[in-house]
Parts: sequence; C-alpha cells; structure tokens
Amino acid sequence: MGILNKIFGGSDAPKEEEKLPWVELNDLNQLDDIKQKSSTKTQVIFKHSTRCGISRMVKNQFESDFSFKENHMELYFLDLIAFRDVSNTISNLFQVVHQSPQLLVIKNGTVVAHDSHGAINDLDLSKYI
Repeated sequence: MGILNKIFGGSDAPKEEEKLPWVELNDLNQLDDIKQKSSTKTQVIFKHSTRCGISRMVKNQFESDFSFKENHMELYFLDLIAFRDVSNTISNLFQVVHQSPQLLVIKNGTVVAHDSHGAINDLDLSKYI
C-alpha cells in the first residue's frame, strides 16, 4: 500500500518542495494586508487544490517558469481545501468566480488579472510589476 500512497499523495508521500518564496495564506486577516500592500507592490494569490493533479501540474509549471525577483511581487499560496473560508472570502472580496487552480494578480486593492487552470501560465505577469 505504501507505493500507492506515494503515487496518489497519501499521508506517507513526501511534502511538496517549495520552489518560490510563497507566503502561506491561511487567515482571513491576511486579505486586508494583501489589499493594503497592493498599493505599493503587486500581490499574487495562487489558489491550489492539494487533491487535484491538474492543480499540482499547473503549480509546478508556474514555479518552473517564474523568473521575477522577490521585490517585484509577493506570492501567496492558498491551500483551498484546508482553508475553504479564505477561498470563499477571496471570491466575494475581489468579485472573482472561484476556480481551482486559480491565480489572482492584485494592484491597488483590486484584481487586475486572473486566470485558472493551464491559462495561469499564459499570464504575462511582467505587465503588473
């Protein structure tokens, strides 16, 4: 059974290695900070389903293609399975229909770009620095 857990992400599977300076988004209070900080620095939220292979594939591709410096934007990672309330509040607060996976780019308190699934990796983030 151990091999199946490793293949399908059971509790014995090693934790995914973090490749970017993700800030874990796990508290509703962080959303106010994100809105406020977006007036001086682009804020990016990656909504990820830890149960979805497509979401994992898109996240890995995003991390592999990401070439910006930390001072260009802040990256927030939301495990939307564990923090469903945060995910729902994001949808309401920023008026963006929930998708998974989903990337939101926030400047001056509003979402200036968003996309989901494979289209995430087609977003030109350089436009929003």
